[in-house]
Amino acid sequence: MATASLVSNKADQADQREAFAAFVCDEVTAQLLHPVAAEHGWASERIQTGGIANAVRSLTVMTSPEFLIVDLSESEQPRADISALAEVCEPGTVVLALGTINDVALYRELIGSGIHDYLVKPIAPEVMRDAIAHAEAVLAQPIVTEEAAVGATSNRMCAFIGVRGGVGASTIASSCCWIMAHELDRQVALLDLDLHFGTDALVFDLEPGRGLCDALENPGRVDGLFIERAMIKECENLSILGAEAPINESISPDPAALSHLQSELKQNFEIVVMDIPRSIVANHPYLLSEATDIVVITDLSLAATRDTIRLLAFIQETAPGSKLTLVANKVASGANVEVSQKDFEASIERKIDWSIPLDSKSAILAAKKGKILPQAAGSAKPVALMRDIAKKITGVKDGKKKKSFLSQLKFTGKK
Repeated sequence: MATASLVSNKADQADQREAFAAFVCDEVTAQLLHPVAAEHGWASERIQTGGIANAVRSLTVMTSPEFLIVDLSESEQPRADISALAEVCEPGTVVLALGTINDVALYRELIGSGIHDYLVKPIAPEVMRDAIAHAEAVLAQPIVTEEAAVGATSNRMCAFIGVRGGVGASTIASSCCWIMAHELDRQVALLDLDLHFGTDALVFDLEPGRGLCDALENPGRVDGLFIERAMIKECENLSILGAEAPINESISPDPAALSHLQSELKQNFEIVVMDIPRSIVANHPYLLSEATDIVVITDLSLAATRDTIRLLAFIQETAPGSKLTLVANKVASGANVEVSQKDFEASIERKIDWSIPLDSKSAILAAKKGKILPQAAGSAKPVALMRDIAKKITGVKDGKKKKSFLSQLKFTGKK
């Protein structure tokens, strides 16, 4: 009877769902949240003390808000406490966790379990504002059902193209592949078409082998078995096909061989990511005709402005049906850019979809560790934005295809 009464009480409150609530552990964090809450029109009494323990107790008898902040600072078992929180949260709740443990493994586990983000204390006001703004953007996105999400991810082929050398197209392509394979549980193939100087295998600390060269030289051999043997595996979900051809070896890929390779990869993987140098795009435009998604990466320079205009026009002519995403990468703060984003967008007559800030510290850390950027610096701002790009490519708004034990915290509306 008590359980039935509890369910009834929560059902009666469902249409009175609050926009926001926070359960913090200290006055400093509470004082940080008060002005931010006021800016969004949220009642200050929705900021309570007691951390996640109080959150679990309170949400047992009340409907969870759309956006929830929980403090794990006093939690001795954060994973278990988050699991308990999941049991009392409504589907669709976006959860931002705070804590004092600066541990990448914990961060990845929380993100993989459905938490929207995890911030390590002490937290700067601008970091908190950015996190809340991102959460609001998530809440504004339409809900995608699990059935629709699975359908949206089947046989997707995505091309990543840098408008200039050095803009970071390969870094973003390989990072998105890692996120899709490890965090979103997709079967992903990464095809590095820079035959002489490709770096996609290198950033994973792997040897590319001769798989790609063999596929282009002997297209008749390319089938499911060949692909399984020729591609190098980063993990069960991520396979890479690349080359390090001798510099003095001139290679002119046969269009029929490339087209056949595309077709075979598409049949064997949910998502095929092609890292295509702009010279290859110019010489083999048919590669884009099969792409469901095209991600163009640029920087905010004068030369990039010119080349972005030309490349976007080329894509519109070659692959008008593809979903186009424009990313500005390595964007410096303040006035330290050659062309302002406003002037850049005015020149190309299009908005930039994502602007990824320059973060040399995280890039150097990843290089020293010999790991991919999301693996080495999972909480860095560039990685968070790459995670958004990966989710857009997969066609879902968040989470793994397979439900995790905290799937009700995710904002896809899965039940």
